[in-house]
Amino acid sequence: MTSLGIKVVSVPDAALKTYLEERCPILDFILWRDEEDPSAEDLSVIDAVITPYAHSSLTVERLASLPNLKLVQTQSTGMDNLVGKVPPGVVLCSARGVHAASTAELAVGLVIASLRGIDVAARNMTRRVWQEERRLTLTDRKVALLGYGSIGQELHRKLAAFDVEIVRIGQTARRDEHGNIHGMDDLMGLLPQADILISSLPMTPRTVRLINRPVLSAMKDGALFINVGRGGVVDQDALAAELYSGRISAAVDVTDPEPLPEDHPLWSAPHFLLTPHLGGNTSAFLPRIRTFLADQMKRIAGDQPVMNQS
Repeated sequence: MTSLGIKVVSVPDAALKTYLEERCPILDFILWRDEEDPSAEDLSVIDAVITPYAHSSLTVERLASLPNLKLVQTQSTGMDNLVGKVPPGVVLCSARGVHAASTAELAVGLVIASLRGIDVAARNMTRRVWQEERRLTLTDRKVALLGYGSIGQELHRKLAAFDVEIVRIGQTARRDEHGNIHGMDDLMGLLPQADILISSLPMTPRTVRLINRPVLSAMKDGALFINVGRGGVVDQDALAAELYSGRISAAVDVTDPEPLPEDHPLWSAPHFLLTPHLGGNTSAFLPRIRTFLADQMKRIAGDQPVMNQS
């Protein structure tokens, strides 16, 4: 028994269940695959749910049917898919930090691919076209990091190796060991000087369509926009308009909705690179999420504060 009263935890796959049982035998784990309906008996005893990794989940839709639910643990950083689905009074925890290294890695890759024209070269290769040209580089550029959570901090660390000037913009203005972190109110004033804007913002009421026409218009000519946070942070129609004007370029790993509708103008937009939400879905995910979940379960079993409570 814990202070939360959690004894039984549902787990979305058998391998993870075995892993957690070996490391936290104090708790009981029930297998609840997303495509299956749990029995009424299981529903009545489940105290905590580890949701599937997929953003769209049948399990999430059934959370309200669990009479004794006390805690929901996601395997993702963002939790916008759980809005309105978690009953009042239930503790909600994210997997913040698990995906940071892989997502930041992809963001850097998108920057380099866009600036150096790697996507253009890949398309030319299929046509056996040799197009030699001088391209932009990441070196000596000014990069604005919009969002300074776990992904933004990892981006800061990775970008330091590229001889860039980094400007950090968080939810609120503050200082740390690296200097100033600007608040959101400074965004418009900082954009005209930034060569590259990388957003790792989560989806919150404050960030919905934050990257809109005025923000995109404030970016300097020739600037590059990268989004590895959430698609809903961006006004995609405004982004498409800027891309078709030829004034800026962009590369994104997230859209709203996902997948991007087949008739959306972004599919054929110039100076645009799209990846299908690959940020945290790497070989690093499984060992990191297992370690994180095992630690979280031990905290629950040991009557310690849980991590990443929203």
